[in-house]
Formats: sequence, C-alpha cells, structure tokens
Amino acid sequence: MKTILAALAISTALSGAAFAQDAARIALLHGLSGSPLEAYSKQTHTGFEMGLEYATNGTMEVKGKPIELIIKDTQFKPDIARALLAEAYGDDDALIAVGDTSSGVALSMLPVAEEYERILLVEPAVADGLTGPDSNRYVFKTSRNSSMDMQAQALALAPDENLYVATLAQDYAFGRDGVAAFKSALEGTGANLVAEEYVPQQTTDFTATIERLFNALKDQPGRKVIMIYVAGIDAMTPLASADPGRFEIELSTGGNILPALAAYKQVPGMEGAIYYYYEAPDNEVNDWLVEEHMARFGTPPDFFTAGGMASAMAIVKALETAPDWETETLIEAMEGMSFETPKGTMTFRPEDHQALQAMYHFKIKVEDGVDWAIPELVRVIEPDEMDIPVGRNNQE
Repeated sequence: MKTILAALAISTALSGAAFAQDAARIALLHGLSGSPLEAYSKQTHTGFEMGLEYATNGTMEVKGKPIELIIKDTQFKPDIARALLAEAYGDDDALIAVGDTSSGVALSMLPVAEEYERILLVEPAVADGLTGPDSNRYVFKTSRNSSMDMQAQALALAPDENLYVATLAQDYAFGRDGVAAFKSALEGTGANLVAEEYVPQQTTDFTATIERLFNALKDQPGRKVIMIYVAGIDAMTPLASADPGRFEIELSTGGNILPALAAYKQVPGMEGAIYYYYEAPDNEVNDWLVEEHMARFGTPPDFFTAGGMASAMAIVKALETAPDWETETLIEAMEGMSFETPKGTMTFRPEDHQALQAMYHFKIKVEDGVDWAIPELVRVIEPDEMDIPVGRNNQE
C-alpha cells in the first residue's frame, strides 16, 4: 500500500509540476566532453542563449517568469544521457529538454521523454529516425534531418542517367540514415549509385576506403561523384590528396562548421547543399545574430550556432503561445507552429514534429584573406521543393 501511495504521489507531483512552476526550467543536454563533436555542442549552447536573449528582448523572462537553464554533459554516452534526462525531468523539474549532439545518443533519449511525459526538443542531431517510428509524441525537432540534407544535396547535383555516385559515410545512425535518404532522393532520376562505404566514427586512415571508391567509379561512362557525409572528421583532405581528378571523379558534400570548411579550399568550384552559412540567409534574425556574434566573439556565427538559436526561439514562442505550461497544452501549441529563426521561418509538421526549413545550394569559392572556403550561395532551396518523408504520424 505504501508503494502504491508513493507512486500516486509522484505521479500527481509530475502532472502538476509544469503548471505550478515559478520559472521556465529548460535543460540543455549535450556532449561537452569525449568527442570531436564537442565543438558542435558548444556552438549550440551559444546560439541557444543568444536565441533566448533575442526572443525575450533581453529580459530572459516569459510571461513574467524567469528562464532557468540547466546544463548537463552527456559525454556522448547513451546511458549517461538517459540518466541525465531522467534527472532533468524528475529532480530538476525541467519543462523542456534540448539535446543531443550525437544522433545515436539522441535516439537513446526518446523513451525517457515518453516515460516522463515531457517534451524533448532535438537539436542538433540529424538522423531521420529521431522523428521516425521509434519516436513518440513528446519529441520535437528543430534541427534538419538526413532527408533534408540529401534531398538538397541531390538537387545541387542535378542527377540524371549520366550521374554515377559512390558514397562515403560514418557507420552509425547519422551516416546510415543519410545514405538511405540520399538513395531515396535519387529514385526516379536515373542516377546510378554504384558503391556505399561506411567507416568508424573517428576514422583517420582512409587508404583502403579510397581505393575501393575509386575502383567503383573510375571505369563508369558518365559523370562520376563521391558524395561525402561525415561529421567530426576530415574526409575531404585524404580524398582530395588522392587526386580523384585523374579518374575524372568529382567530390561533393554538404556544409560544415567554419574550421572544417578550411579543407574545402582543396576543391574550388565544388557544389553541394548546406544547412547554414552566415552569409546565406536574408532576414532580420540572422542580421542580428551575425552582428552580435561578431561583436561578442570576433567571428561569424557558425553552423550550429544558428540551430541553437532556432531551438530557443521555438521554445519561447511555445511558452508565450500556450495558455499554460502543462505538457499537453505545449504540444497542442507546438504542433503546426511556425516560428522565426536565423534561417527564416520554420514550421513544426504536425504529423511527426519535424521542423520544415530551407536549405542552401552552394558553390565553393576560395578567397584570399579568408581562413575557410566560402560556400557561395547559388540559390535557396525552399521546404516545399523537398519531399521529406513523414517519420511518425502523431495524429493517429
């Protein structure tokens, strides 16, 4: 009987906690140690704090209640991430949690959100599966997904029956979901996918992989492209250094953070699609972000800074819009909600809670005095140009 009463007491406390809160407690759960992806997490945190500042006009309050940030380091380990998320919802009474950087870690966190019946806003992890069949109605996602990356990448490559492609990706959720999405994007175009190579997440030796990729492409009759889809490692340098041009093989990839774009100087003229580059969007939010980031840090905002800001602006819009802060009320407010970001307007698709958003077709330009290669804008790829599969139908 005592056990039953205790369980009822906990359930009652959890169900009423959101309504009774005297502050908007938001937990940021990202890997801050233990991986090359740490830089992504730190950019996300910077962007998130700047987003809160912008969205609240500097007050850091919503409806007269202060915003409290709870920051936790998942160490890029699924078991630690799950425990910390449970702690954030239970002990810290967080209304909403934001995370993780790694797709594999973020996937492990989804059941915890469902168990505690609290919202998990995924940023910046990318894998399609994060809003897929194994997700749940408490999960929203401001980061782009693999299908957006690959639909935009395919549009940038202008695929037809003359195109022969081999892919290089990392052997975990991000890489495999990305290649699956790329194959889907090529369907019906006539393009030929001739090889798929997957490497461990922190690979440094690409010798054997490059040989297999070159062998798969070198004797093909048409346009030959290696499409690279990796995160946190430099695959561009070893591939470019191996001189694919001797076999008339081109390289193509998506965008990346500014330090990684330095490697793109080896491939001037390369085309691809990017999630964000600070010179690409044309809107007031991005103007503010670029100006303020330059003033505070002496550098432009980077790839994941924009994503962090977008997630913060989504949360503030939801908290301002919802009549109360009960989870069900917040979900109702967020489904179909449009909100402004450095990339322009995003909209949470009601069916699976993925934020639909623009992407950017670029062509690499090398400019003296700039430390990185410039992904010069070719054109904006609007959300309705991309056929993004619905992951999980939350309306059923």
